Amino acid sequence: MGFLSDALSRIKPSATIVITQKARDLKAQGRDVISLSVGEPDFDTPDNIKEAAIAAIRRGETKYTPVSGIVPLREAISRKFKRENGLDYKPSQTIVSTGGKHVIYNALLATLNPGDEVIIPAPYWVSYPEMVVLCGGKPVFVDCTMEHNFKLQPEPLERAITPKTKWIILNSPSNPTGAAYSRAEMKAITDVLMRHPHVWVLTDDMYEHLTYGDFEFVTPAQVEPNLYERTLTMNGVSKAYAMTGWRIGYAGGPQHLINAMDFVQGQQTSGTSAISQWAAVEALDGPQDHLPRFRKAFEERRDLVVSMLNQAKGLKCPMPEGAFYVYPSCAEAIGKTAPSGKVLETDEDFVSELLEAEGVAAVHGSSFGLGPNFRISYATSNAALEDACNRIQRFCGSLR
Repeated sequence: MGFLSDALSRIKPSATIVITQKARDLKAQGRDVISLSVGEPDFDTPDNIKEAAIAAIRRGETKYTPVSGIVPLREAISRKFKRENGLDYKPSQTIVSTGGKHVIYNALLATLNPGDEVIIPAPYWVSYPEMVVLCGGKPVFVDCTMEHNFKLQPEPLERAITPKTKWIILNSPSNPTGAAYSRAEMKAITDVLMRHPHVWVLTDDMYEHLTYGDFEFVTPAQVEPNLYERTLTMNGVSKAYAMTGWRIGYAGGPQHLINAMDFVQGQQTSGTSAISQWAAVEALDGPQDHLPRFRKAFEERRDLVVSMLNQAKGLKCPMPEGAFYVYPSCAEAIGKTAPSGKVLETDEDFVSELLEAEGVAAVHGSSFGLGPNFRISYATSNAALEDACNRIQRFCGSLR
């Protein structure tokens, strides 16, 4: 009998973490590496949020907190949902966890039984299927092709639903593609879900505030109020407020689900960091004037990267609506030979050779469930992005 759990053999390591660490290791060895693999804004947390945290420390807000979060933060979350999404969640219908990933894991652990199915549109964030498997469920993937701008279509969703389906996980804007659902596109999805009342909706809205042009963000229960009683609306402060290291995710949902998640969290981590929670109160209730600045910078970077990648030989890069990722196809590079002499058989070969030849770290699309593509995060400076895209152009031009 082995010492380690059999569950470890059923899951894979996070490809984004693996690639990011490899880039760090190469940098430590003196290599000139530009890492475009990590999903983290390069901006600093706004000063008013940092000051709120400092003030909380000085007030002595350094004790254990309630499992589901301090009351002022849960009240701020309720106000946020009402103000920005038109959703009425009482403070008791909200929960605060250690990042968005923790929210999702709690929800799955509290609801999944062995064999329960969770529909996951692909490409997907790398952690969704692994969390489903760890909680005893079965991921069911539905391909969302570049032809449809990487968005789930109603017909394949309908075909994927079975009597065993318990959840669908929706992420808009998407990690890894940046694709976001318009109101009409989301309504087409919710219309399908209304025909299957046993299916719950777990919506990951972490990139809500990072949409570009005149795109209007919507969330499922907002578009179809009749889904309210079977929707968990998840969000957090990581991306829009540049607070990745503060580790605050939150959600609103039906009371019995929130109670179950609170029960699970009580035996895991208990309450999240008190200081981070007080900072999050200020993030949600305080000035939002940094958001237009963030969006403008990200939109400029998106336009730069899409333009330059589409000038690279053999790459095709769609224009995403949000987040800070692009997901170009490298299909025309497959079968070609890299400068090292290696034949590129997969998108993983493509990103591996790109890192070795040009020092640009990206993440292969197969790790997100759909290739041959690769993900680039443009959450870094324009200068670094231009340098990286020039290197990618050079690499693509060198393939034979």
